Amino acid sequence: MNRNRKSVSQELYTAPNRFMQTLMKDRKRLTKLEDEVRGAVGQVVDPETGMTFADMQMITSVKEDELGVFKIEFVPASPFCPIAFKLAADIKNAALKVAGVKKALIYCRGHVMEQQINEMTNKDQQP
Repeated sequence: MNRNRKSVSQELYTAPNRFMQTLMKDRKRLTKLEDEVRGAVGQVVDPETGMTFADMQMITSVKEDELGVFKIEFVPASPFCPIAFKLAADIKNAALKVAGVKKALIYCRGHVMEQQINEMTNKDQQP
């Protein structure tokens, strides 16, 4: 009977560890995909400067909220950037080209028209 209790207690101890190992593997996969998306959107070029978004540090957040659903935030070079709508569309297109991305929600921050940019960019992605 002691042997049985020992094996049960060992199972109770190792089951959470297996769960955590599986969770960590999933997290690594998500992190890898987030990195791939960040790399792809970072290669978008700002036509006004000729520099990439990565070089200009315009991408502030890339997060996989659900499996294949990404929320990407960026800050344009100026709060009055006349091409912010185009930049948001370019970011969305770059993200959607990455394998594993089903949906990309793009959020402009720090622009005088950020609400309109966000609504227009994500209107086809809303539930």
